[in-house]
Amino acid sequence: QVQLVESGGGLVQAGGSLRLSCAYSGRAFSGYIMAWFRQALGKEREFVAAISRSGSDTSYTDSVKGRFTISRDNVKNTLYLQMNSPKPEDTAVYYCAAGGVIATMPHDYNYWGQGTQVTVSS
Repeated sequence: QVQLVESGGGLVQAGGSLRLSCAYSGRAFSGYIMAWFRQALGKEREFVAAISRSGSDTSYTDSVKGRFTISRDNVKNTLYLQMNSPKPEDTAVYYCAAGGVIATMPHDYNYWGQGTQVTVSS
């Protein structure tokens, strides 16, 4: 019943910008901690950013601080990741996830989207 659907991925040049979206359905969007993870080819899935239920508290992995911004709209039931100045090393499949607490490990999140590919060219 719970469903998360990512969109907005694609090809972007290094130094450009990209905005990812994740639409939630099946339960009140405001009832979950929301997060973004990414997985590059041959790599483990890694934490990118998370946001509290109200949107007032955020957490980022060090490599994206100052460049990426996570936000949510609890009226539209949508999670966002604004990616500014992306680098080639940001290339990965990006997944949105929902869970009960802010955490950095994939197993701490209960629901996942299908992923959207982001490719950053140099």
